[in-house]
Amino acid sequence: MNVTELIKISIILLLVATGVALLSRRLRVPYVTGLVLAGLPITELLSRPIGLDPALVLNLFLPILIFEAGINTDVSRLRSTFKPIALLAGPGAILSSAIIAILLKFGLGLSWIPAFLVGVILANTDTVSMIAVFKEIPVPSRLSTIVEGETLFNDAAALVSFNLILQVYSTGSLTLIEGIQQLLFISVGGCLVGLVLGYLSIPVFNRLDDPLSSLLLTVAVALGTFQVGQFLGVSGAVAVVVAGLIFGNFGLSGNTSASSRITLLSFWEYASFTANTFIFLLIGVEINLVTLWQTLPAILLAVLAYQVGRVLTIYPLLAGVRWFDRPIPLRWQHLLFLGNIKGSLSMALALSLPTTLPGRESLITIVFGCVLVSLVGQGLSLPLLVKRLKLSKFSHSQQQVEELQAQLITAKAAQDELDTLLKTGVLPKAVYEEMRSAYQVQVAGAEKTLREFYNRRSDDFDHKGGALGKLDAIRRRLLLAEKGALTEAMRKRILSQDIGQNRIQTIDEKLLQLDDD
Repeated sequence: MNVTELIKISIILLLVATGVALLSRRLRVPYVTGLVLAGLPITELLSRPIGLDPALVLNLFLPILIFEAGINTDVSRLRSTFKPIALLAGPGAILSSAIIAILLKFGLGLSWIPAFLVGVILANTDTVSMIAVFKEIPVPSRLSTIVEGETLFNDAAALVSFNLILQVYSTGSLTLIEGIQQLLFISVGGCLVGLVLGYLSIPVFNRLDDPLSSLLLTVAVALGTFQVGQFLGVSGAVAVVVAGLIFGNFGLSGNTSASSRITLLSFWEYASFTANTFIFLLIGVEINLVTLWQTLPAILLAVLAYQVGRVLTIYPLLAGVRWFDRPIPLRWQHLLFLGNIKGSLSMALALSLPTTLPGRESLITIVFGCVLVSLVGQGLSLPLLVKRLKLSKFSHSQQQVEELQAQLITAKAAQDELDTLLKTGVLPKAVYEEMRSAYQVQVAGAEKTLREFYNRRSDDFDHKGGALGKLDAIRRRLLLAEKGALTEAMRKRILSQDIGQNRIQTIDEKLLQLDDD
């Protein structure tokens, strides 16, 4: 395909995406679902067929999506929900893959290797649709963090498992010990690559004054980390996750100016949105409805298989969370099960199946059918599901509190920026004092009203949704900060293990007593 033709196709896809954005908002349809449906007839409009290139998804789109998710993920919130996330993305993904593989093995008569490959592909969740719904309908922030964290680490886990099974297929054997060693090498190696490159990029980033040069550095870190990981034989996806978390939580804080942060975060939001737009449009282009109709019984069995795998993963594992962490409400578990949507990585992995694999074409068709069913069926019903489960409790009092918090946060941020401008000599002291006093009036007014809200004990503020719920979220952050300080003190031998662990146990008990925010 020459450059001129590629540009024409890109223009067509962008125009279609623009039309989908307008229609999906008017029809209240999830954007990604609309993209897939719009992609179905596009092939007829083009002079030659186009398709979803797995190399493009894995080497370009996937690092962009993972890095963007990483830099926007708060490590403190991730740490507070890490146990359920680790359960779902680790043992949960393995258990779900095994259940799907067994059902497909005996239901469709597949061999074990193809069954396990499809099991890994269909156990992977794509939560783009869920996150899009969460932006329109507020849900508890802990639930949103679990969903984002699961997909962040689930993508990496799926790639690691997929490559291990391909190794078994190519070599013919892999013992349990060898498999565990490979899994640890690939995962831990990916973490180390991400740690090294993430931390090395921070001093370089801090020396760059130009936001555009900083932006180029982040692109190089995102794409380069993935390639370095792949070159060293470790998980590039894990490396990008870790590098994104480090850069977003340590590189973008501190000395970074507000304008640089806004430029970078806006760029990565746009890059992620563009990547998802092209991926989901191309998913629709790649799907052949005639072939899907002919394979419909096998597709429906596969849909049933991955839903059974999800049921037997979500409810038993999350029911046990109450023994070592705050319990996960049953309504949240319903959403995690029913929001089990397949997406871009499942399609890319299906297209990456070896050409020598028996029944490859039918396996790809089955995966494509499952992606289409989940995106259309579950994607369209997701907003209604969130409302039916009554997960959104955004009361009038909570709205008032958040408006005051927004006023306080923005005024404080502006004051910090004014302090920086004064220290660097950009702003004269007289102008600084005048502008700072205007912001101080906003700060004082917001603080006074918020204090009255937090001190009030009336029926208007239910413990889970009003001002008291906000206080619980703040208390949780403070307790996590205390726990982190104790852990650091024990690591540096400032405190003994006995004293530190006793205090940490007390903090954990207080955390368990707090309601979910």
